Amino acid sequence: MSPMRVATVPFKPWDPGCSAEDASRRFHETMAQRRSVRNFAPTPVSRATIENCVAAAATAPSGANKQPWRFVAVSEPALKRQIRLGAEAEEREFYEHRAPKEWLADLAPLGTDIEKPFLEEAPWIIVIFRMVRQDADAGGRQGKVYYPQESVGIAAGMLITSLHLAGLATLTHTPSPMGFLAEILERPAHERPYLLLPVGYPSADCRVPDLARRPLHEIMVVRETA
Repeated sequence: MSPMRVATVPFKPWDPGCSAEDASRRFHETMAQRRSVRNFAPTPVSRATIENCVAAAATAPSGANKQPWRFVAVSEPALKRQIRLGAEAEEREFYEHRAPKEWLADLAPLGTDIEKPFLEEAPWIIVIFRMVRQDADAGGRQGKVYYPQESVGIAAGMLITSLHLAGLATLTHTPSPMGFLAEILERPAHERPYLLLPVGYPSADCRVPDLARRPLHEIMVVRETA
């Protein structure tokens, strides 16, 4: 017996109100202003803003529509403090023992180090978890998920984009290993930490490295009909 097909509805394409070329150019110009920020203002960010951005991220495609992600948003100061201490402990091990010399040399011009004050200064921290099984149903069964790494990666990118479009700043932080996040945030075993994002408005004196993106001809290959 074949499984029941999902019901379908008419597709409503997004109309940007201009040509695709103009819309894509404007979007690129907007996203080109996005930078990773480590200095945050104490300006509050509403819970509704965070919820809207997470809801946008959750529109991402996923393998078999299993949506294998969990977004844990933290504003509680004591909890942010615990996360900072846990992250700095792992970073200390990384910088002092785990990181290859070449990696440390590549990081040196950026000025990153063990100290992560932004994990307390930002009004919010969003921790993205990758689910390796579905949540248990009423009978305790946990269904499979498919392509969770790829699915959560797409959702993470969409979250970063939605935060930027809301006028907020963030930073992709990946202390490794990240198991301490699951413990601090009391997450179940089928959820694995994937990415940590401090979120807020940049401080008035915020500065970022003057970095260049690789030009389009270096990152894109076009095979076009003559």
